Amino acid sequence: MSETTVARPHSFPVRLLRLFGGLALYGFGLAFQVESGLGNGPWDVFHQGVALRLGLTIGTVITLTGALVMLLWIPLKQKPGLGTISNVLLVGVFADLGLYLLPTPGDLAVQAAYVGLAVVTVALATLFYIGAGMGAGPRDGIMTGLVRLGMSVRLSRFLIEATMLAAGWLLGGQVGVGTVVFALAIGPLTQLFTRWFPLT
Repeated sequence: MSETTVARPHSFPVRLLRLFGGLALYGFGLAFQVESGLGNGPWDVFHQGVALRLGLTIGTVITLTGALVMLLWIPLKQKPGLGTISNVLLVGVFADLGLYLLPTPGDLAVQAAYVGLAVVTVALATLFYIGAGMGAGPRDGIMTGLVRLGMSVRLSRFLIEATMLAAGWLLGGQVGVGTVVFALAIGPLTQLFTRWFPLT
């Protein structure tokens, strides 16, 4: 795809819409995964484990973790932007909102659908707000930093998710078949969606 055909928003209002819409989708995607009851995504295994230890909501831990993760940007030479700060401040809020609004499924088919919706929504949301060109989120800044160093989106995403899964499991976060699906699918799906929503 040539530079002139990349579907990147140009006007500031459209970029803001893409940014905040992506962040809202991201938060609700995380909520779908948690509410599925089949196991959290790797980052949310970690968030839930910390939340259980500290008596906080998952959304609050998402916000605090995002702020701390930005310290890892220093060796990767990543620069924060409006999107970065917005991610830290809003994803946790939308995740808690989603957990409040979404009904807890009692049927296995609906639980599985929640997991599928979570993976697709998070993959798309990631590229929406990064593609707005206003700065990556704190967690995805690590991914894009590794991509800049020559690692594929698929591999970098997988390594990050696997690390957080291990840490979250040790802290007592929920792990299940949904966790495995999310960990294995999020990288390839994000990579696939870059064909239509490039990171650069």
